[in-house]
Amino acid sequence: MGLLALVGVLFVAVAFGAGRLLRPVVPTPEKLLTYECGVDPVGEGWAHTQVRYYVYAFLYVIFAVDSIFLFPWATVFAAPGYGATTLVEMFIFLGFLAVGLLYAWKKGVLAWA
Repeated sequence: MGLLALVGVLFVAVAFGAGRLLRPVVPTPEKLLTYECGVDPVGEGWAHTQVRYYVYAFLYVIFAVDSIFLFPWATVFAAPGYGATTLVEMFIFLGFLAVGLLYAWKKGVLAWA
């Protein structure tokens, strides 16, 4: 297992090193401009973005991934002999989700201002 990890790290290091050695380095003013879909940039390269959009997107991703975990649970729950165990495990899982949602609610993340 350790040998495989070492080979993976070496592969990535050699690939990045080779790319750094082989690429042409010719910085020009045009290459140093911020790229905006082929249009000449206007204004500064930095723009303010509301963080709350990222928070909502992050919460959506969390609950979308969690819903992916609910499907295998439903299929295992239907199998004989697994009912009580999977039910308890799923309530623990949903409890973690509820604690995270409660934390986000208490921090005021879910309030759209």
